[in-house]
Amino acid sequence: MKELDASFFARDTLDVARLLLGKIISVGSCSGRIVEVEAYKDDEASHAFRRTGRSEIMYSTYGHVYVYFIYGMYCCLNFTTEKEGMPGAVLIRAIVPLTGISVIKKRRGVAVQEKDLCSGPGKLCIALGVGLSVNGTVVGSKVKLFDDGFIFSKVERSCRIGISKAKELEWRFIAT
Repeated sequence: MKELDASFFARDTLDVARLLLGKIISVGSCSGRIVEVEAYKDDEASHAFRRTGRSEIMYSTYGHVYVYFIYGMYCCLNFTTEKEGMPGAVLIRAIVPLTGISVIKKRRGVAVQEKDLCSGPGKLCIALGVGLSVNGTVVGSKVKLFDDGFIFSKVERSCRIGISKAKELEWRFIAT
């Protein structure tokens, strides 16, 4: 199993989004296979639409963890992308747990099927114990990604979820 480093992210955001499907994300003793992602560049739905202190990480890095707080209660996990100063990040929307399932269940505090433990960006961050403290860290330090060669046989593409602008862009990728 090969650990991915920052160089994996030094390419177009849409390419990185598709390539992240099937990769394994690991935080501490917990891991899961990525099954759903969304790409964000400098479109109107992206934090990078306007360059701000919060969105600067999307302009100035690739291969970094970008975590932000949403709805006053949830964190969302992203990885920065693009080289040459173009902004970009991929939101990890869902994983299927592989290891540390008892820890994940305890963190979530709900009795649901394993496939539903990490079936949304907020749930995923709670389950993996990802918070704002990992924001800005390099991939491979606190949040690790691995490629074990697994490839999904089918990937669907659709519009992103929960946005009010740039809704026509089919930048959501779901492994089926």
